[in-house]
Amino acid sequence: MTEQTYFILASLLGGPLHGYAIVSEAAELSGGSVRLSAGTLYGALERLARDEMVKDDGEETVAGRRRRYYRLTDGGAGALVAEVERMRSAAAAVERRMTRPIATRRPRPA
Repeated sequence: MTEQTYFILASLLGGPLHGYAIVSEAAELSGGSVRLSAGTLYGALERLARDEMVKDDGEETVAGRRRRYYRLTDGGAGALVAEVERMRSAAAAVERRMTRPIATRRPRPA
């Protein structure tokens, strides 16, 4: 799962959001490291909808502009949980390795 996909799905944990709100939430959740352009966002949402991880949740018109809302599906939530567990496991493995002394290299016999 890409970092962008991860934060798009995570942004929807609190409920349905429209595109700009997803962009804002993903940026906030990632500490500013994920900055989604409109093309990246809507391409990802299209793919996530095709994979049944997000679903359209209606639309409204505000100041003459259409806002389409998206919500997380059970499949999307499950994929997000699996990714969290994968990252947690990977981080734990590295943390365990960091606490072991660094092996010194022995010269190879000639």
